[in-house]
Amino acid sequence: MTKTSIGLEENIAGALCYVLTWVTGIIFIIVEKENEFVRFHAMQSIVTFLPLTIIGWALTMMIPFGGLVISGLISILTVILWLVLMLKAFQGEKFKLPVVGDIAEKQLNK
Repeated sequence: MTKTSIGLEENIAGALCYVLTWVTGIIFIIVEKENEFVRFHAMQSIVTFLPLTIIGWALTMMIPFGGLVISGLISILTVILWLVLMLKAFQGEKFKLPVVGDIAEKQLNK
């Protein structure tokens, strides 16, 4: 396995990008400057989970009962994505979500 500039195995660092969803994504995008695998997973974490967090929060605040139900469904989706993405990164796979993965790659190539 390849080591990152912060001294972790790239699959461990890639999985850690998802541990606290977009928060660890931001941390790793700032800290890891060289490893493309880790930077991709960090950016995908941010692009995936930050909007889901904002949408879930906004729906809960704006729509009394229906917002709670929809927010609950978003939470279930978030947990499923969180587990799948962490597992794929840990396995060393550059698993790219549809649409979001492309956005993450474009952001990194700027």
